[in-house]
Amino acid sequence: MENIPPCPACNSPYGYELDDKLVCPECSYEWKLDEIQEEVLETLVVKDANGTVLADGDSVTIVKDLPVKGAPKPIKAGTKVKSIRLVEGDHNIDCKIDGFGSMALKSEFVRKA
Repeated sequence: MENIPPCPACNSPYGYELDDKLVCPECSYEWKLDEIQEEVLETLVVKDANGTVLADGDSVTIVKDLPVKGAPKPIKAGTKVKSIRLVEGDHNIDCKIDGFGSMALKSEFVRKA
């Protein structure tokens, strides 16, 4: 398995696969990948400006000009952003925008494309 998530107990990145479960070598915690993914999906609900629920990998469109600190010009309304990643916090979307690089956006300023 290529992308083994960090241990839910101690956040160690060194987990490994053993039979049908994952094991953390640092704290000996055992878990199933399906259980963790279901818990994350249940707890993190992010909605766009129109109230549509967003998911990892969705494409979104910026709905208003967003000023960027240190940049000479804002991100224009209508800019399409591909392959978003949902995260916890105030700025709950991580993405890469062509011409600007990695950004954290608030979901209230985007709509699902």
